[in-house]
Amino acid sequence: MKIVIPGGTGQVGEILRRALTSAGHEVVVLTRRPSRKGEVVWDGETLGAWAREIDGSDLVVNLAGRSVNCRYTPANLRAMMDSRVRSTQVVGRAIAAAARPPRVWLQMSTATLYAHRFDAPNDEATGLIGGDEPGVPRYWRYSVEIAKAWEREQERAETPHTRKVALRTAMVMSPDRGGVFDVLLRMTRLGLGGPLAGGAQYVSWIHDRDLVRAVEFLAGRDDLDGPVNLAAPGPLPQAAFMRTLRSAWGVPVGLPATRWMAELGAYALRSDTELLLKSRRVVPGRLLGAGFAFEYPQWREAADDLVRRVCRGG
Repeated sequence: MKIVIPGGTGQVGEILRRALTSAGHEVVVLTRRPSRKGEVVWDGETLGAWAREIDGSDLVVNLAGRSVNCRYTPANLRAMMDSRVRSTQVVGRAIAAAARPPRVWLQMSTATLYAHRFDAPNDEATGLIGGDEPGVPRYWRYSVEIAKAWEREQERAETPHTRKVALRTAMVMSPDRGGVFDVLLRMTRLGLGGPLAGGAQYVSWIHDRDLVRAVEFLAGRDDLDGPVNLAAPGPLPQAAFMRTLRSAWGVPVGLPATRWMAELGAYALRSDTELLLKSRRVVPGRLLGAGFAFEYPQWREAADDLVRRVCRGG
């Protein structure tokens, strides 16, 4: 297959590029700053010569959008919204204009769309969309609005010959440097991997190899469109999540942190506490219903594998 990945230079894009290239596919990454073979320049906003890569391709996986790993200032939140909406619009225009449009358009979305909750898991059919939860910071609602706008632009695109899937993706766990697992493991090794603000908030995640397998599965299933949760079936409270990671690395103790300590830590890392404190209890209802079998459905096996790969260099 020929696979085009707009915005494919981040963590998820690198995971997909490595795996899909190794599987024998032709992978083209659209990026603002091409530096490697197989990369083509685009600006994420306007049609250009890059659109020729989409014409005649088999699969588009749009990952474009400003990273959420930043301080949630008004300017950064607006940049997150604009970069996602505009890139999705222009990808839709390129597909609509193609003489030979791709069969499938997988559009990145986020599990942050769902409500901050502890009582029940969120699947695609019965999950609660967030934005109106009591007792949470007001700006969390804007993150939900970003996710809604992201998916809405894909829905609006007039691409009758291309099946569209929105990937409501949980935190992707891989041994890559700079990814979320790298940050969590560094905290664990420093003895800081304890409960955060009590540790009751749920962590939803997906192992990098299951992410790749799910993308391949969705690309090949003509009966699946619309939103699909990319998350392992075993979300768990943050305290248990970090205890399991400590066990995998062999660290007996992790110091707990209060909410204000989390605020300080997030500020130092130039990140935001929503990534740490929002309870994301997300399960993959549609994937499981379609017969997808996770290689790593539970965190203990996933953490053990990731630690082994870190120890042997990836």
